[in-house]
Amino acid sequence: MMLQFISHFTEKFSYVDSIRMALKGGCRWIQLRMKDATTLELYETALEVVPLCHEAGATIIIDDRLDVALAAKADGVHLGQKDLPIDKAREIVGPGFIIGGTANTFEQVKAHAIAGANYVGCGPFRFTTTKQGLAPVLGLEGYRHIVERMKEEGISLPVVAIGGITNEDIPQLLRTGVTGIALSGSVLRATDPTEEMRKIINTYKQEWIN
Repeated sequence: MMLQFISHFTEKFSYVDSIRMALKGGCRWIQLRMKDATTLELYETALEVVPLCHEAGATIIIDDRLDVALAAKADGVHLGQKDLPIDKAREIVGPGFIIGGTANTFEQVKAHAIAGANYVGCGPFRFTTTKQGLAPVLGLEGYRHIVERMKEEGISLPVVAIGGITNEDIPQLLRTGVTGIALSGSVLRATDPTEEMRKIINTYKQEWIN
């Protein structure tokens, strides 16, 4: 199941708090994203959350930084357009390490597939306040177009939709043909983030069953 929680912080919750709540709510794919942190802050947080995730049986991915992901013994790394190229990262880590890449267009998805990515985080679905420097918003039609082009060219790379997604969006998003969903703010803005995570997982599972 490719339902991914992207760590964030609020006035109430730290990055570690957000991950604890997502795990408690049943999420088993976590991405540690700390865009404005120093290398030391990211590494120290990774050292704290990697064991938490592994104890819960969850996959833990570090955003942007392959060096930190390897040092903290995470399961993988998610690389943006301006980070280490995916093919170079694959040369370093070999086949067993998860590498995700950020994409906004079919051409970027295709390039990531050729470079050896395991999945793409594709978005944004809509405007989101949890990420700066956004690429153009895709919407449902954008995902349909990308998935259709992938089918035409025989590309079977998992596509994870991201960017301002809420529980209510999940059914129609999955019907576009995307494989997975990544969320952050909609969980943390909820009155009970742990319960919201449970609801989101149930929605995702029900849609796959149907």
